[in-house]
Amino acid sequence: MADIILGIESSCDDTSAAVLRDGYLLSNVIASQDVHKAYGGVVPELASRAHQQNIVPVVSEALSRAGVKPADLTAIAFTRGPGLLGSLLVGTSFAKALSLSLDVPMVMVNHLQGHILANFIREEGVEPDEPQFPYLCLLVSGGNSQIVRVDSPLEYTILGQTIDDAVGEAFDKCSKMMGLGYPGGPVIDRLAKEGDPERFTFAKPQIPGLDYSFSGVKTSLLYFVRDEMAKDPDFMEKNKADICASFQKTLIDILMSKLIRAAKQTGIRQVTIGGGVSANSGLRDRLVAEGQKRHWKTFLPPRKFTTDNAAMIAVAGWFHYKAGERAPLDVAPVSRLSEF
Repeated sequence: MADIILGIESSCDDTSAAVLRDGYLLSNVIASQDVHKAYGGVVPELASRAHQQNIVPVVSEALSRAGVKPADLTAIAFTRGPGLLGSLLVGTSFAKALSLSLDVPMVMVNHLQGHILANFIREEGVEPDEPQFPYLCLLVSGGNSQIVRVDSPLEYTILGQTIDDAVGEAFDKCSKMMGLGYPGGPVIDRLAKEGDPERFTFAKPQIPGLDYSFSGVKTSLLYFVRDEMAKDPDFMEKNKADICASFQKTLIDILMSKLIRAAKQTGIRQVTIGGGVSANSGLRDRLVAEGQKRHWKTFLPPRKFTTDNAAMIAVAGWFHYKAGERAPLDVAPVSRLSEF
C-alpha cells in the first residue's frame, strides 16, 4: 500500500499544501500574501488572518491536482516551527482537525529541516540528484543563517550560525534603506547583475569559528550611503546597481568563507544550500564555482523549492513517518525550535 503524505506549511506568509506518494511529489500549491509589501515586511496579524482564508482552498487544490481523496491519505505532515506563532497555529490546528476527521496520524516537522531536505523532493520524470550522507548544508533565509552537518535525513549538527541577524534580513534591510521594496533579496539580485561587484567595499566582521554576523555589514552600508549622499544627493540613484552588486558580493564572501572552512575541518565534500536566499543567483554561481575549484560535489535545489513550500515539509514528514514518529494531538506550535 502506498504511503500518501499531505504536507502543510504556514510558518510565515505563504500558505502551502503538497501531496507526496512514496516519496514522489504529486502536487505543491502555494498561496502568497502581497499585502505585506505595503509595510516593508510581514505583519504577523495580517499573515495569520490570510492563512485562515487560504488554508482550506489550498489543501483542497493540492488534493485535487494530485488526484487524491482525503480518505487516501496515510499521514499529515505539518510545520510545527520555527515561525510566526499565529501563522503556525492555523496550520497546526487544521492538521489536527483533519487528522481527527480522517483518523490518520500526524507528523510534525521543523521548518528548517524541510529546507535542508529540499534536494530530496522527487518528481516523476525527473532524474533524482541527491547528496550522499554526510553532507554540509548552508541554510540561508530571512530568519536563519547556519552551516549544518547532515548525517542522515533525521540527524543534524549545527556547526555554525549567525550570532545576530540573518543574511536574508540583511538583504531586506538594504533594499528598504535604498527604497527598492520588499522582499529585498530578488530586487538586489536583479540589480547586482547590472553592477560592478568590485566597485565598493563594505566591512566584513571577523567572527571566530564558524559563526556568522551580519549586523556590521548593514551598518557599514548605512554609513557609506549616508556619507556619499551628503556629498551628492543623487549618489544612490546613480550607483544603485554597483551598490547592490558590491553589497551582495560582501554577503556571499562572508557566507562562503565559513562554508569553505567547515568543509576543510570536516573533510566533507558533498555540499548543498537551502532556504529562501538559496535562490540568489550570485550565491548559486559562487557555490558551483567554489565546488569546481575545491572538488566538491554541489547540489542546488530547484528555485521553486527554495521559498517556503509544503513539498519540503511533506518530504521531511515522509522521512519522519517512515521512522515511526507520530505527533500527539495536544502538540502545540512553537515560534522557536532549538533542535531539528
